[in-house]
Amino acid sequence: MAGQRLMLGFDGIEFNEDLKCIIRDIKAGGIILFKRNIESPDQVAALCGECREYAKACGVPPLFMAVDQEGGVVARLKAPFTEFKGNPFIESIRDAEDFAAVTADELKHAGINMNFAPVLDIAPEGIDSIMKNRVFKGDAKNVSQLGMAVIHILQENGIMAVAKHFPGIGRTVKDSHFHLPVLDIDLETLKQSDLVPFADATNEGVCGIMLSHIQYPQLDPRWQASLSPWIVHDLLRGQMGYEGLVMTDDLDMKAIAYDMKTCVRQILKAGIDMALICHKGPDIDVAYHEIVRLLNENEKLCLMGKISIERILRTKKKYLSERE
Repeated sequence: MAGQRLMLGFDGIEFNEDLKCIIRDIKAGGIILFKRNIESPDQVAALCGECREYAKACGVPPLFMAVDQEGGVVARLKAPFTEFKGNPFIESIRDAEDFAAVTADELKHAGINMNFAPVLDIAPEGIDSIMKNRVFKGDAKNVSQLGMAVIHILQENGIMAVAKHFPGIGRTVKDSHFHLPVLDIDLETLKQSDLVPFADATNEGVCGIMLSHIQYPQLDPRWQASLSPWIVHDLLRGQMGYEGLVMTDDLDMKAIAYDMKTCVRQILKAGIDMALICHKGPDIDVAYHEIVRLLNENEKLCLMGKISIERILRTKKKYLSERE
């Protein structure tokens, strides 16, 4: 139950001892690839294939093999993979569908089954949004229409889509890779704009939703979205009715000012299904052992954990069982 709650990064371009530990010992739910892990289409396909085969040999559930392939400034797979200009240059549903179809085909051939896309954040006019080079242009309706086209085509072609960054970071001007942005906005305003694409993604059946690391003091005065029981359990699950996977953004980002044990406690309390730790280091072991401890010692967290595991395994059965 503990390892399946983790999506982990690693170093290197070949199947190695770190990956064996992630799969055999931690029994991680998923592996995320970055530029540092990618050399060529054949190399990625071989690497992902070895991970899948090793997981099968170890009796571990099929792995989520994930990547950020938004196009434009955030695209881990470079040429000879197809390079798109990115969301700001997608102007029609046809453009969105073409991007998603080509991307799904290339990811599938590379052995990748999950894409941390599309970005559903909205960058309002007049704000120097940190996301301006990564978002679809226009209002909530346009962002939603283009985002739903991407989700539909990706998932129709066997690639799990993960919409991000809930409940919306398009209004922020600071980068959560380096700072903790604070967005002092009320829920009603968010419902009228920023939450619209995520509500539509819920109806579209998007496989996953990634949380932002932003703090929204009018929603939760204590915890940022990626650690907030209210934002996840009450808003996303309760009010919006989302039943798919919920994931944190990378817990290695500077916006996370808490130690890993505190993060893990909040993630489990919030009912977040998977935590992302994208870099090799001691945090991976700390997170794993803290999840084990809390699930063993806290009956409520254990019961919530069983719900998350059921959700994770249900998603894997739907998307991976026939191909793994």
